[in-house]
Amino acid sequence: MIVPILSLTVLGVVLGLILGLAARYFKVEGNPLVDELEALLPGSQCGQCGYPGCTGAAQALADGNAPLTLCPPGGRAVVAALAAKLGVEVDLSGVQDAVPSIADVREELCIGCTRCYKVCPTDAILGAAKHIHAVFKEACTACGSCVDVCPTEAILLRPVPPTLQSWSWVKSGSQPLAANEGALAA
Repeated sequence: MIVPILSLTVLGVVLGLILGLAARYFKVEGNPLVDELEALLPGSQCGQCGYPGCTGAAQALADGNAPLTLCPPGGRAVVAALAAKLGVEVDLSGVQDAVPSIADVREELCIGCTRCYKVCPTDAILGAAKHIHAVFKEACTACGSCVDVCPTEAILLRPVPPTLQSWSWVKSGSQPLAANEGALAA
């Protein structure tokens, strides 16, 4: 009983050392610009840009095969950051700032056809055939794939409702505290 255990242990240690040495000597260095560009992208891996994920989009940007405006979820901020990183100028007039959105299923129209379930790149849609579907909001990237294939138009992209964690004060030209001072004094 001890001989098989020892032989498997020695075999595991020897193969582990061989794999460790192979990983060190055959390591392929990547382009550091691709890593920096990928860090600027949202990282949602939604595929709206036409590439298989943010890594593919960053590689295309580094190679010069893609426009800086390729990321719809990123909006103007990402385009400006990419332009600054690559040292090029870009016209931001055609870039729309997308409002954070998520897919929402209207239950009265859902027929349970599972078309949306099959095309969702993040598996954010829950449900089964001939049952009403729901969207797992934490996984939804608002790519719109489900909206395009829904035969009953039961899925809509809606703005993300503000929560205590995501709410921010909208800054305007007026003094926001002055409006609240009267309410506090009363």
